[in-house]
Amino acid sequence: MTITWYGHSCFGIAQDGYTVLLDPYAPGSVPGLRLPRLTANEVLCTHDHRDHNAREQVQLQPGISPFTVTEVPAFHDHHRGAHRGGITMYVLETNGLRVAHLGDLGCLLTAEQFAKLGRLDAVLMPVGGYYTLTPQEAKNTADMLGAPVTIPMHYRGSNFGYAELAPLDTYLSLCTDVKRYAGNAIELTKGMPRQTAVLQLTK
Repeated sequence: MTITWYGHSCFGIAQDGYTVLLDPYAPGSVPGLRLPRLTANEVLCTHDHRDHNAREQVQLQPGISPFTVTEVPAFHDHHRGAHRGGITMYVLETNGLRVAHLGDLGCLLTAEQFAKLGRLDAVLMPVGGYYTLTPQEAKNTADMLGAPVTIPMHYRGSNFGYAELAPLDTYLSLCTDVKRYAGNAIELTKGMPRQTAVLQLTK
């Protein structure tokens, strides 16, 4: 399984020639970022904010999905959605590998949500705070989920992202297993060493 990061919370997850794109962002919605022209077989959006729901930016093509998709409802804030509404977390499973995209998760997981997410091989984790979990809450959540691979998302980079978000290094300072990749993709396999995988946007 290949996981490719396109900035902010946008990822492509591909297996056997089939690609699911999650949370594409609209032009001008994320400072410093512009979504490249992308083709996918399926688009999933965790919630209807412009920086997560730009389905129209993706060219769709037919295909037979190898993925089983599980939806797990959650909230965008610490007030049961009263401030920013609800979200849907997604778990994609194929060939014994399970990846969760937590969207703009804004509160700690309940026991029920934890059970629905289940055993994970990778988790795509919002770490920038303000709109989502704080960096410390994100680290605690990652530790609780126990996925071998945690990929940070939804943070402020050196030349992109919302000013309100914490920089990536705030989260990484809490981690002892940081592995930096040269590009924006990672091949997920069984038995990978535990790591906080930092992907790099390529121009």
